[in-house]
Amino acid sequence: MNRYNILLDPAQMPDHWYNIVADMPVPMDPPLHPGTMKPCEPGDLAAIFPEPLIEQEMSAQRDISIPGEVMDIYRLWRPTPLRRAYRLEKALGTPAKIYYKNESVSPSGSHKINTSVPQVYYNKKSGINEITTETGAGQWGTALSIACSMFDVKCTVYMVRVSYEQKPYRRILIETYGGKVVPSPSNTTDSGRAFLARDPDSTGSLGMAISEAVEVAAKSGGSIKYALGSVLNHVLLHNSIIGLEAKKQMELAGDYPDVVIGCCGGGSNFAGLAFPFVQDKIVKKLKTDIIASEPAACPTLTRGLYAYDFGDTAHLTPLLKQYTLGSNFMPPGIHAGGLRYHGVAQQVAHLAHQDIIRAVAVKQNPVFEASLMFAKAEGIVPAPESGHAIRAAVDEALKCKETGEKKTILFNLSGHGHFDMSSYESYLANKLQDYELDDEVIQAAEAEIPKVETVV
Repeated sequence: MNRYNILLDPAQMPDHWYNIVADMPVPMDPPLHPGTMKPCEPGDLAAIFPEPLIEQEMSAQRDISIPGEVMDIYRLWRPTPLRRAYRLEKALGTPAKIYYKNESVSPSGSHKINTSVPQVYYNKKSGINEITTETGAGQWGTALSIACSMFDVKCTVYMVRVSYEQKPYRRILIETYGGKVVPSPSNTTDSGRAFLARDPDSTGSLGMAISEAVEVAAKSGGSIKYALGSVLNHVLLHNSIIGLEAKKQMELAGDYPDVVIGCCGGGSNFAGLAFPFVQDKIVKKLKTDIIASEPAACPTLTRGLYAYDFGDTAHLTPLLKQYTLGSNFMPPGIHAGGLRYHGVAQQVAHLAHQDIIRAVAVKQNPVFEASLMFAKAEGIVPAPESGHAIRAAVDEALKCKETGEKKTILFNLSGHGHFDMSSYESYLANKLQDYELDDEVIQAAEAEIPKVETVV
């Protein structure tokens, strides 16, 4: 009998998060203050984050305890299942073994709630009763609105306009939990008005939405804080519970992955699954192939420039050493809205630059082809973002079919696609366009990236 689901006893759920900074073989370059271009001090972040999250952002401690109140909420859906994809393996005719961590079972339908709950918890504990944020596809906005409803905190979400229009049910879901949704760019902030003055028909970007959300928090005098769903160290830290659980579940299955895959925009779900396995690769000198799969239309890791850059379009955020397409980059309106980001988490970028992980870029139509194959085999309709991980996993499994290798492949199913049916409708109607990034975009990014002196 096939053992489809490898389930972890709730009593065995990890009670700590894993901080990869402790095991980095080469230290990362520090974030820089956007005004002085000097390394950030903890106080520089106090205008937008509460103290406990700043401490986690700056921490080099390997294991950070999960508060009991957060653990209690996690147990509503965690531990999540690890699933052996027997039916997908059969459909592909591959000798490879394929596993996936199913984060779609969470209340928000994605991995994002792994960090929204602790972020809201620490804000509430610090006396904050209002939070602002951005969202691309709507998964992060949904996760934050759920967490805010649990702690009685007001939530305002700036949603990238193209996703606001493409994904109305994501907006409605956010509003169902009490969140207020504003299409970005908007006329409610100075930065939003400036973006619209340059392009009244702007479809928006995550960089623009971040600018608007950060501006509101920064100008509130401390009464409103900002929450980010990806990129920053503390966000990746909170999501490490995915990989920590997966390691225990792989052990229960009597297996260990040769290949670990996650889709990658800002980097939160990729890091969440991958970083505990990166630890093994670094500390135990394993040869695990760890792959970040990104859109060919927004190929940050595969074609971006490794440099200091802003995380937002209005240049309100600290500068991070990252792979970037330039903070003014306007990605095409692909349906994987959560991956339409010009930069990437500094931790992910650093590991890629050190050749500890690698990246692949995949096109939109092949992503949906693999997503439909997965849905028919496994019974789950994946989010377009997750489809990028599935595409990479399928490609690796097909390589095994050619070579006869019996590799073990693990990927993160970061979320379901129940609110992304318009995406599937476009694919089924042959209306999806595959975008390739023009070289001119890279040249423009190179010209606009801030000139930063060597940081000591």
